[in-house]
Amino acid sequence: MGKRRRVAERRKTPPAVLGGMIAVVVGGAGIGAYALYGGGAAADEGTSAQGGHKTVRTGPLTTAEVRTASTHFLTAWQKGSVTDAAAATDDPSAAGPLLTGLTKDAHLKDLTLTAGRARGAEVPFSVKATVSYHRLSKPLAYDSALTVVRRKSDGRPMVQWHSSVVHPDLKDGDKLVTGESGTPPVTALDRDGGKLTDTEYPSLGVVLDGLREKYGKTAGGRAGVELRVVRGKAARADKLSDKTLVELSKGTPGTVRTTLSPSLQAAAERQVAKRTRASVVALRPSTGEILAVANSGHGFNTAFQGSLAPGSTMKVITSSLLIDKGLASADKEHPCPKTVTYGGWKFHNDDDFQIKDGTFKASFARSCNTAFISQAKKLKDDDLTKQAQQVFGLSMNNWAIGVPTFDGAVPVQSQAQMAASLIGQGGVRMNPLNMASVAATVKSGSFHQPYLVSPSVDHRKLAAASRKLSAKTLSQLRELMQYTAAYGTAAEAMSGLGPDYGAKTGSAEVDGQKKPNGWFTAYRGDLAAAGVVQAGGHGGDTAGPIVATLLKSGG
Repeated sequence: MGKRRRVAERRKTPPAVLGGMIAVVVGGAGIGAYALYGGGAAADEGTSAQGGHKTVRTGPLTTAEVRTASTHFLTAWQKGSVTDAAAATDDPSAAGPLLTGLTKDAHLKDLTLTAGRARGAEVPFSVKATVSYHRLSKPLAYDSALTVVRRKSDGRPMVQWHSSVVHPDLKDGDKLVTGESGTPPVTALDRDGGKLTDTEYPSLGVVLDGLREKYGKTAGGRAGVELRVVRGKAARADKLSDKTLVELSKGTPGTVRTTLSPSLQAAAERQVAKRTRASVVALRPSTGEILAVANSGHGFNTAFQGSLAPGSTMKVITSSLLIDKGLASADKEHPCPKTVTYGGWKFHNDDDFQIKDGTFKASFARSCNTAFISQAKKLKDDDLTKQAQQVFGLSMNNWAIGVPTFDGAVPVQSQAQMAASLIGQGGVRMNPLNMASVAATVKSGSFHQPYLVSPSVDHRKLAAASRKLSAKTLSQLRELMQYTAAYGTAAEAMSGLGPDYGAKTGSAEVDGQKKPNGWFTAYRGDLAAAGVVQAGGHGGDTAGPIVATLLKSGG
């Protein structure tokens, strides 16, 4: 291949490496970035001179490969060499347009990128720039990270491309845009007229974004100029709203009043902050008004938009179905063996416990899986789906609460999957909003679609259920939940909150997760709440205290 002249020999000023930090700057240090480490040798590794055959380099990335690939990308990006920066990634066709848009659409200038110490193949870096639009400008600063991987075709180290490399709030397909916002800002108020901010209530950031998108144009405000994340198709499909990053000039906000209770919202924020990946919702059963919503992770509203198996909390709906059909009765004897086989699957109870000669109430309170699976052979494939839709208003994708939601999913299934759905596994998916509504329906006696903004504001139509539970079924269902709150798996969390109360715990197994997701749904008086702690363990120990604290605070 001949001798290659070392580009580094032409450098007058070597790159500065201070305390493990790589300063990527425009000028001499930005020239020949591949030569910064190893004199360009990394580019030739993996190529065989014998017979001209090219081999694919495999194995873990070396420290030098990570630094060389990341520095090349960051240097080219900072210099504005979009083609070179995109070519340093494993997806140039996606990287190029987004990087180009930083100048053209986002109006960023004076870009400075500073790389930190690599953590394996991941390289954190800081971004500083100026957002400049007409005569307006403001500084922009944030942290991001990139990951170096081997390109599949030849094993060459490249930056793994995702839009989040450019900004952590970007999902693939999103872009950054500076200009007059299409949607005026809104000032969101709690039910008492106090201002809601994500500074005081960190969980509300994504909720406030949703309120602006829904009501900004109708609430009487005027748009300002801002740098914002404009969502692409994938993020829109996930019901994510546009997000403001920098406000260059303030618009005139309109006003939107919500149903949130300031005291309950504050309590919910405190509770989820004690756990990782925790979410909770509280609402008023008699009306459907949402009083609190909180997530310990603030980037996605799991409480409203999560899609998770609800585990044994689903047994509230299943029990109503079995009682309706005469397949169970609270005080009648009901089988709870160690195991039951249906559709080729063998279903177990926790620790393979059994209840001999026990009642259905005892099975519900202790969360006996086999008590429910044993009845699968007597049910039609669509029975559970119809019960969820017709009585509890779920799984029809028609809730209109004022911001985006996932309204639960109870698909029609057969054989073992149908049986698994009876205990909240299989294809069943819910979130805390859905399960708080289930508890509220039991308490009030009929489904009231939850809402965050009164329908009188925009005259939207709320979802409705086509039928109510019979008085007999409703009475027994309340008895089951009250007994569970007093003597069953929910008793410890609900201690001291009776007698007008009811609860159900749940644990949902997740593939690849050591601990199950812990669920808890309950009501007390005219207040219902539900929560989930992902990978937390049993619901009574994890989500239970969160929910019980809100019920006590609202009582």
